[in-house]
Amino acid sequence: AGIDAALFDRVTGGLEPDPVVLRADRSQPEFTRPVWEYLDGALSAHRVNRGRQLLGNHAQTLGAIEQRYGVDRHILVAIWGLESNFGSHMGNHSVVRSLATLGHQGRRPEFARSQLLAALDILQRGDISPERMLGSWAGAMGQTQFIPTTYNSHAVDFDGDGRRDIWQSSADALASAANYLTANNWRSSLPWGIEVRLPDSFDYSRADMSIRLPLNQWQTLGVRSASNMSMPGDGELEASLLLPAGHQGPAFLVFDNFRSILRYNNSTSYALAIGLLSERLQGGGQIHASWPMNERPLSRSERVELQERLHQAGFDPGGIDGIIGANTRRAVRDLQQHLGKPADGYPSATLLEQL
Repeated sequence: AGIDAALFDRVTGGLEPDPVVLRADRSQPEFTRPVWEYLDGALSAHRVNRGRQLLGNHAQTLGAIEQRYGVDRHILVAIWGLESNFGSHMGNHSVVRSLATLGHQGRRPEFARSQLLAALDILQRGDISPERMLGSWAGAMGQTQFIPTTYNSHAVDFDGDGRRDIWQSSADALASAANYLTANNWRSSLPWGIEVRLPDSFDYSRADMSIRLPLNQWQTLGVRSASNMSMPGDGELEASLLLPAGHQGPAFLVFDNFRSILRYNNSTSYALAIGLLSERLQGGGQIHASWPMNERPLSRSERVELQERLHQAGFDPGGIDGIIGANTRRAVRDLQQHLGKPADGYPSATLLEQL
């Protein structure tokens, strides 16, 4: 792979597996927080206030990044805040040791080995020393928590010191995040999404990220802005309908920039948090609809049971792994239609009880 043998021997000599990394890799939490609890933490008053302060402190740098990459500064500061609490929680694990451990004994050894080679390439280029190359237990690094391959593809030296330092240089970190979003089809001056109200007779089967319709078509279907303001942008702008807590909770129309955020972290809760935090930094971002707080999310074992029972009932969930992906949501939607329920694809405890 082009890694110098002397460098390899120097950084891997005496390495032993990290038991903390192995425990983290093997732990699959039984319970997950509902989306509204996740958002409460992501959008905390402390994070919003700190973000506003940093927007002022780094206004000149953020303006230059906006001009070069076309990514809104509030989105970048929101990513900075969620990924590392503005650089204060970057992780203290040796990236080389973590990736070597995962490459040797982890659940995805091939992926970890590719990341290890990429990390060694970073060291060979001299952007960081082995002692300072610290990150999360999974090998995500710096203020923007890039994995090594993402770093090699998209990290930039924005402050001009000759090194792409996403650990100590907030300018490099923020510009690297902007470069990554731009490479993943970020479109400047367009929104990430908007909260909407749905008509009583709405067909919830349209709430699927694979379905994209122009804004004017959503309006024809009775979809309206939750704040009674006009819809953003061009009527031909395509959007998908997101129901993060099913038909009983808030609804959002999300645009291509939302999908760009998903490339950063493939979680709709994360992408929603980034969009809302970027608005909170500007005094907005309040959700109008109520969350169904009486509806608890399924535990991991319940998600596995749901998939098993869907399969037994003739609705293919696409595998029994406890992960609610597109195939499982499609199977849930088919079951809901069969039962005459709102077909929102949301895997509720009530639905599991009915199964």
